[in-house]
Amino acid sequence: MLVAASCSTASSADPPPAGSGPESEAPPTTATAAADPEAPPTTATAAADPEAAPTTEAAPAGTAGARAVVTHVVDGDTVEVAIGGATESVRLIGIDSPEKTGGLRPAECYGDEASARARQLLPRGSEVRLLRDVEARDRYDRLLAYVFRADGLFVNLDLVEDGYAAAFPYEPNTSFSDELAQAEAGARRLGLGLWGACGSPDRAL
Repeated sequence: MLVAASCSTASSADPPPAGSGPESEAPPTTATAAADPEAPPTTATAAADPEAAPTTEAAPAGTAGARAVVTHVVDGDTVEVAIGGATESVRLIGIDSPEKTGGLRPAECYGDEASARARQLLPRGSEVRLLRDVEARDRYDRLLAYVFRADGLFVNLDLVEDGYAAAFPYEPNTSFSDELAQAEAGARRLGLGLWGACGSPDRAL
């Protein structure tokens, strides 16, 4: 299920906030979502919400999701945005970029390049739409989202297509896993980005 991201809270397992890795988070229960106006729409409300997208096919790039503005790029798969009157950290779903230098984790090959590419794609002030999957947040309270620019560019996919990140499916947030896997296969085959320079997204420097 794909719905517009919102500023709801939750908790589960995921990599440290400044790093990369699996996105895991238990979504709000139906009862909680109904009582909390900030909670993401449930299946029932999603159909009536023009911002929501119940299926991948119903979520063309740039037309679905919660509106937000990029305030800071943390690294190749994490950004900060202004949304709903608050600043939120967003972990891009379904991808894993190498660790940058100066982060909480040891630096990895192509980490700085991945971070630079993310900044290029999402300069400060960029308007984006955040489309969530089954889970709203990870254990570090970051929003989990597919990020679409105002011009329709699917940022998660673009990073994988050009070799700045690897596809990283993590149940149950797998609505775009096929597209991301195909993008990774193409980047590997052509030796793009980290695949040509490092061979894998987790090679320590």
